[in-house]
Amino acid sequence: MKTLILLALVGFAAQLVDGSLGMAYGVTSTTLLLAIGTNPAAASATVHLAEIGTTLASGAAHWRFGNVDWRAVVRIGIPGAVGAFAGATFLSWLSTELAQPIMSSILLALGLFVLLRFTLQGVPRRTHQPLRKRFLVPLGLVGGFMDATGGGGWGPVGTPALLASGRMEPRKVIGTIDTSEFLVAVAASLGFLFGLSGAGVDWGWALALLLGGLVAAPLAAWIVRFVPPRILGSLVGGLIVFTNVRTLLRSDWIQAPPAALWAAYVVNAIVWVAAVAWSTRAHLQTRHLERAALPESVPESR
Repeated sequence: MKTLILLALVGFAAQLVDGSLGMAYGVTSTTLLLAIGTNPAAASATVHLAEIGTTLASGAAHWRFGNVDWRAVVRIGIPGAVGAFAGATFLSWLSTELAQPIMSSILLALGLFVLLRFTLQGVPRRTHQPLRKRFLVPLGLVGGFMDATGGGGWGPVGTPALLASGRMEPRKVIGTIDTSEFLVAVAASLGFLFGLSGAGVDWGWALALLLGGLVAAPLAAWIVRFVPPRILGSLVGGLIVFTNVRTLLRSDWIQAPPAALWAAYVVNAIVWVAAVAWSTRAHLQTRHLERAALPESVPESR
């Protein structure tokens, strides 16, 4: 029972992050599952099974508010599903000793991406760089493959690419990515069920993650009013980096001595605190400039 409650809290926290940033549900939840000792393939399978429900609910909500470009969903979602199925079957065939450092390396790279993007650039905005239509198919294939093998990555890979197109509103980018992720989650789950034959997949764990995510979904829009996305992105990115650096250094590949472990922890902590402080300072400066740009109210004449 304690494990199920912990998993529900993991799903809750991951959905709060995803609902606030438009990415990182899979990266956050898989990182936390690995931290409590879950098998890499089983962790990714559990997360993707839970995502079938969370992405369906999220996609329906975005569709209701007109945040979905269905043409883009088809163009990126179908190749994403193909890539996810391939990535799931590939990860299922790897041994645990080999899969864990590979997954942690992917998660570390995604964590660094989230940390650097939100610390240095803030909330992603539209640009005017053209994005050709023929790029959506390989983008979906790569994003789906990374999402399955790393336990997450569809949002961090797909969201910046669509934002860079300059042809879609940010709200539609998030809605399109969240909706197409349903296809990726279904394909990845089928791939894991095929590759693992159901072994190691705990349906109770997936249900606990799902319930936690469903509870968090309506609260994400509320909490984002109090925790700015830029600061939250630095906090979450730092957590993902810290956790996966620890996993890699303690893996059979590296087996770092205790002194090296503690040195890495200290460096990570310093960088993490500095990133959050930088994001906080930048957010306060931006808010000050926005308030200064507002026209002063004209007093009413008596």
